[in-house]
Amino acid sequence: MQPAEMPILAVLGPQTPLPRSTPSELAPAVVERARRGDADAMRALVLHHQKPVHALLYRLLVPSGRGALVEDCTQETFLRVYRALPDFQPQGAAKLSTWILTIATRLALNELRRPSLVVAVDELAALPVSSPLHADSLVERRALGQAIRDALGQLPPDQRAVLVLRELHGLEYAEIAGILDLELGTLKSRLARARAAMRTALEHHHG
Repeated sequence: MQPAEMPILAVLGPQTPLPRSTPSELAPAVVERARRGDADAMRALVLHHQKPVHALLYRLLVPSGRGALVEDCTQETFLRVYRALPDFQPQGAAKLSTWILTIATRLALNELRRPSLVVAVDELAALPVSSPLHADSLVERRALGQAIRDALGQLPPDQRAVLVLRELHGLEYAEIAGILDLELGTLKSRLARARAAMRTALEHHHG
C-alpha cells in the first residue's frame, strides 16, 4: 500500500494535521546547551517538539477513550526528556526527534496496557472533520470520524502505534522498529494487519 492510500487517518485530529514528515531537527548548538541544563535552550526544545508529541499521544490514546491523559502524558514525556537529556548522544544512531517520540510512544503504550475505568468518552464526535473522502454532510463526516476512531480503538495498542507512527508521522521502518523494539519483519507484519483491519472497517462503514 502506498502512503497516499491512508490519508483517511488524518480525520483523527488534532485539527491541524501533521505533514507526513518528521519535524526538522533542532540546531545542534541548542541541543547541546539543553543537555547542559540551559533553561532557554530546554524551552526551545520543548516548543520545537511539543506539537508532534501531542499529536502522537492524541492519536494513540483518544481511540481507547483515554483522551484525558493526553495533556498529562505530554508533560510527562518532556519531564522524562529533561531528566534523560544529559545522557542523550547527539552523534548516536537515533535523531533527537525520534528519541523523544520513543519516550512518548512507550509512555502511551504503558497507559494503554493499564485497565481502564472509563472508556465511554467519545472525544471525536464533536470535532469538525475534514474528510478526504468528501462526505456530503457534517453528519457523514462525523460518522466517518467515529468509524475510524472505533476501528483504531479495536486495534491492539502495538498495531495502532505502528500505524500511527508510519502513516501519520512518516517515520521510516527502522526508526519505528527502534521505538517499539521490534524486528523489521514483525513490524511490517503488524503494519499490514493494522492496515487490513482499517480497510475492512472503512469498507464496512461505506457499505
